[in-house]
Amino acid sequence: MSPYVLLILAVAAERLAELALSRRNLAWARTRGGREYGFGHYPFMVVLHIGLLVACLVEAAHRRFVPALGASMLVVVVLAQVLRWWCITILGPRWNTRIIVIARLPLVKAGPYRWMRHPNYVAVVAEGIALPLVHTGWITAACFTVANALLLRVRIASENAALAHALAGTLPPAPPPAAVAP
Repeated sequence: MSPYVLLILAVAAERLAELALSRRNLAWARTRGGREYGFGHYPFMVVLHIGLLVACLVEAAHRRFVPALGASMLVVVVLAQVLRWWCITILGPRWNTRIIVIARLPLVKAGPYRWMRHPNYVAVVAEGIALPLVHTGWITAACFTVANALLLRVRIASENAALAHALAGTLPPAPPPAAVAP
């Protein structure tokens, strides 16, 4: 198995760990009145991120490895993971892959949140560009970047609206139970 395949498998394992943590944090949030918003785009986000990993492998089979590009992009991938897990650690049980809000909880302003509102998305963007380029996957990097930009426009708008309502204590009505995924 090539080192690049191992890297993609490691990223996939990391994503599974994130989903397990997200599920645990969802249970924590629900016991505190947490509600999910913006759930309509979530399946597209899952498909996009799975597609990124699959496309990385497919395109790598047709590309020549360029060591200088691969090494520099691997550094970016590692730094993106560091930023991602810094965000997860700082948010603690409030972190989730879904948009879950609990009324009147103050915004976190520690760690990378001191400097920007959505640092986790910086990690997602950096990784989405760098991971394919580790093995010269420029088509995957370009396609993911465009699709992810469109998705993040919806995601960040949904998240900002939900957070504004949560901070004000004016959360809109919860969606019908049938629409809420576990």
